[in-house]
Amino acid sequence: MSSKKTNTDKLHMENAGKAAIYRVWGRDKIAHGAVDLSGLVQWIRDEKVTGDQWIYSEFDDRWRKAADFPELQAMFRTPPRSAPPGTAKAGRSGRSLGVKPEALRRMKCFASMDDRQIEFFVRYMEVLHCQQFNQIVHKGERGDAMYLVLEGELRALTMVDGKEVTLGTITAGESFGEISLIDQGPRTADVVANKDSVLLKITSRAFAQLLREAPSLPVPFLLSLSRSVVGRVRSITKRSVDSVRFIRAAQSVR
Repeated sequence: MSSKKTNTDKLHMENAGKAAIYRVWGRDKIAHGAVDLSGLVQWIRDEKVTGDQWIYSEFDDRWRKAADFPELQAMFRTPPRSAPPGTAKAGRSGRSLGVKPEALRRMKCFASMDDRQIEFFVRYMEVLHCQQFNQIVHKGERGDAMYLVLEGELRALTMVDGKEVTLGTITAGESFGEISLIDQGPRTADVVANKDSVLLKITSRAFAQLLREAPSLPVPFLLSLSRSVVGRVRSITKRSVDSVRFIRAAQSVR
């Protein structure tokens, strides 16, 4: 192993727990900053920083052109001219979704993010307009995305002995499909729209791209996601324990 690689590995280990800090070499020949990732993204959005400007990263102690940073490359790409029918790709701002960042922050997954972080995050998401009775996911199919409910109402269901059993209702501000986002495993239930609904969708592929291009940005999202999943596991465990107790109590009466 070369000494250069050893020093690089050591540097990454030392900086692993630190927030990324950047300094921008301005047209006035002065280094401006320090700013974190969200602040730098805002400078790019405000056209204060261009792709050919030099930026210093304290994380890896390097100067690079802005467009060469993996976490910034998406900011300098030309957005697609069109999107598939029935979907709308998020543009450079969360407002292109037709929803203000402050409204999105009311959702648990975005609660701890600021406006700039939300606007950047939703560039990796799609908007789906679902009519009443549309089936969004099918039990047993391979999952590759999670969904957040902006408007409307859906229900998770399964079939038991040929009859539909509702597992739960999913309303505005809630989400579903979180586990499939991580493991791309089979869906555990069907999800159907109870009424006309508007959803935000993020695929596993888009989320992996987000992790590559802005690795620190999804941290609060993932933390909120894990809390949501843990809460559901606790609820399922409690229902299972209550069911066992009920069965045992019924058997003891006989």
